Amino acid sequence: MTRYPRAVPELPEVETIRGQLEPMVSGRQIVESWAFPSGKFTDARTATGAAIEGIRRRGKYLLGDLDDGRELIVHLGMTGQLRVVEAHDPMAGDVDADSFTRAWWRFDDGDRLVFRDVRRFGRIAVVDAGRYDGLPTLAALGPEPFDPSFTAAGLHAALARSSVRIKTQLLGQRVVAGVGNIYADEALWAAKINPSARTLSRPRAAALHAALIEALSAGLRNRGTTLRDYRGADGEAGSNQHALNCYGRAGKPCRRCGAPLRRKVVDARGTTWCPTCQR
Repeated sequence: MTRYPRAVPELPEVETIRGQLEPMVSGRQIVESWAFPSGKFTDARTATGAAIEGIRRRGKYLLGDLDDGRELIVHLGMTGQLRVVEAHDPMAGDVDADSFTRAWWRFDDGDRLVFRDVRRFGRIAVVDAGRYDGLPTLAALGPEPFDPSFTAAGLHAALARSSVRIKTQLLGQRVVAGVGNIYADEALWAAKINPSARTLSRPRAAALHAALIEALSAGLRNRGTTLRDYRGADGEAGSNQHALNCYGRAGKPCRRCGAPLRRKVVDARGTTWCPTCQR
């Protein structure tokens, strides 16, 4: 059995959670909040008294629009999970007993939106809408991959501005938002690009552009990739792990050429690639 490392939820996982949460929390008033005593989570308490108007996603961040002109921002880190626990749920008492609960928001009917995070790499912030001074990664995010502003020509130009390895640029979030280790490996494999490459021609950048969109689309269709920790807001695992062509398959045959896939570290990130297809 393959032992996967923990992975930060990426765009497909975060978007799956957003789509599930929005109908459950939109229009609901927060009457009470609690947060684990850490600066990474205590902002959660300041949302008390506001109503959630809707849930958006930007890159790997969830943004809850509050009716008082602020945003409730959640980054899941590696192990963060969000779910709504109904007041009459027999397991509702477990929320307070669970040592991994980092924050919750109670609605006026007693239901709670709960944030659980085993490793405490997540982050919660409440800010004036659009004011991301304290969240520099969010402030500097590149285009969304499904937005018309993300084009093959734009990707080529963005990558050409740096000599940093292509995979590292993808993970940096400035070239395109929401891509992490899983979907970067998948897209680079599909586009036949070596993750250590530092430059791309226009045709190869176009191939990578198409591969990124397809890899992320597959993740969305399959409700995300569950390797160890990720669960949707409904508590269910995703299924995209069964459709991966590259990530986590080191030592197994490439599904395109049959050569054994290899693993190496690229700028401190574990990376799987095909030595034949991705020369």
